Amino acid sequence: MNVEVGQRASRSLTLTPQHVATFAELTGDRNPLHFDAAFAARTKFGRLVVQGGLTTGLLHTLVAMDLPGPGTVFLSQNWKFTAPVYIGDTITADAEVVSVHPKKPVTQLRIEVRRQDGTVVLEGEAWCYTFRADG
Repeated sequence: MNVEVGQRASRSLTLTPQHVATFAELTGDRNPLHFDAAFAARTKFGRLVVQGGLTTGLLHTLVAMDLPGPGTVFLSQNWKFTAPVYIGDTITADAEVVSVHPKKPVTQLRIEVRRQDGTVVLEGEAWCYTFRADG
């Protein structure tokens, strides 16, 4: 797969209580912001939010499966969370290629994740390396 500046990809996911429970089972993240509705109601979020790892997990899938694609790993990530993601939200991760190394399979991406209402919940950049089966 040839990756070129300006190329874009996106991927969406609707987050459910099962996603939150599975993530907690895998990682141990049982923060009351994710499980205790009364606790979450007393915070600025006002209700249960999903773990940030579920939001960034969609980016891992986007990079590994879509752009740059299979064989890709992150070298670095520089992003910030700008708004919460709530259980039941559909998030869409977008990546755009902003640079491609001329001699190495290294790509710089602009990253953005939005909720279904258009609110940006994460923004930043990532550098990726793509391993090829043929060397």
